[in-house]
Amino acid sequence: MDLASIKPGLLTTRAAMHEVFGGGSQGGIILPKNSPNILIYTDHDSGKKYGYEDGWLEEEDEFGPIFEYTGQGTRGAQTFLGQRGSRNAAVLYHADAGKSLRVFMAAGRVAGSKSAAKQQRYVGEFALDARLPYTVREALDEERKPRLIIVFRLRPKGAFERLTQDVITRADVTAPQRVSAQIVTTKLVEPKRSKRSESRRAAQPSLIAELRQGAVREQYLTELTKRGHDVAAFQIKISGTTTILTTDLYDATEHELYAIRGASTREEIRMAIGQLKDFARHIRPRNPKLTTVLPEKPQDDLVNLLHSEGIDLVLDNTHGYTRYAAE
Repeated sequence: MDLASIKPGLLTTRAAMHEVFGGGSQGGIILPKNSPNILIYTDHDSGKKYGYEDGWLEEEDEFGPIFEYTGQGTRGAQTFLGQRGSRNAAVLYHADAGKSLRVFMAAGRVAGSKSAAKQQRYVGEFALDARLPYTVREALDEERKPRLIIVFRLRPKGAFERLTQDVITRADVTAPQRVSAQIVTTKLVEPKRSKRSESRRAAQPSLIAELRQGAVREQYLTELTKRGHDVAAFQIKISGTTTILTTDLYDATEHELYAIRGASTREEIRMAIGQLKDFARHIRPRNPKLTTVLPEKPQDDLVNLLHSEGIDLVLDNTHGYTRYAAE
């Protein structure tokens, strides 16, 4: 078998792919040394054991379909660092290394085999979503303890196979799950990128705002924690969809839901209002107080806009945090 014969829908085995690409035969992420490819193996059954499900999102966005794949590591928080996180890092920087991501889905036992080997169905070639390559969520490990997981967002390149059984299970009901604030305040440390990659992203306004937003979020979590407040976040599965939404901080002590932005522009404030109104419908207990935290005071018209929607404004200044309450 050669690379040209490996097309979406092909039923094969790990052993056969080892002959074509090389690399190891164990684990979900295989890194062949002498091939410009990374092999990703996923299995619906094993994923559910560890509190996650890989597969296609049922909903597409303006850029097309998304395949979610959970990174390597079944105990403790997943990482990009060290030996334990090296394979996750390889996926994260696959484009910098000039490598393709090739996804295989387990498809039952190999017919006639006495071993536990499974067939592998080739789904297609993928690349990480350029806008949001991964997201961080909370799931249970094999000992049923909560941990952080890395969920990669893969976009198909060229031909692919999207079968119904490969679509993530839709939620029967809307289910808000309270989780650690770490999922929104922990910025996973990524290995050093190449200088070329850094320069390509350094001037992007979206990245600058994202970094500032993260800093504001972490600082305000520290402030609430100093006050002795019980702070968390929510992961929300939406009924009839495969979507999982993640809130900003939730202060359980005050029953207050926050939207935290990295700039005080009209666009960012509109986004904060929409985020709060959307998420607040699903928070339990109902009717949380709504507040946005901004790095500097916006123009008066935007403060009035927030207050007209019943949303408080909190600002960081040299004397601590100042709250402008909606009447």
